[in-house]
Amino acid sequence: MEQTVNIVSRLQWGAAAPKQKEALKGSAQRVVIHHTALQNCRGLPDSKEHLVSIQSMHMNQRGFDDIGYNFLIGGDGTVFEGRGWGVVGAHTKGHNQDSLGIAFMGNFNSDKLTEEALRSVKGLLLSGVSQNYIDPEFVLYGHRDLASTQCPGDNVYAALSHLRSGA
Repeated sequence: MEQTVNIVSRLQWGAAAPKQKEALKGSAQRVVIHHTALQNCRGLPDSKEHLVSIQSMHMNQRGFDDIGYNFLIGGDGTVFEGRGWGVVGAHTKGHNQDSLGIAFMGNFNSDKLTEEALRSVKGLLLSGVSQNYIDPEFVLYGHRDLASTQCPGDNVYAALSHLRSGA
């Protein structure tokens, strides 16, 4: 069954063009969950401002070709296109060639994860599998499983089992 998710495109949030794009070689075998570790966004204008700021930081301070994540999720469950489907991200050093990076917008060491945001990620994962962007047998990780970091925050990390069972 085709699962569709409404995604706010790069054009809609005002993304700058990437310096370059590298295609994933096949469907993503792994999905890595992150948080932006910034304040939680309230509404579309606030989220757009955050996205432009994150992309600018990733490209100008960190030297990435684009925003690091494939998708970002607002607290209200809005899904934003980062690098998008089928593109190698810059979200987990050493683990980007076969994975998709999804970031919850906010700091989830303190912020509570909303039901809307959780539902949106489940929908995004199902959509990715149904369109062959994500392998049906994919493995879901929190960023901290693959690197020395607190990311994706304790509250998101605790919810990963719900995402694993729902997707």
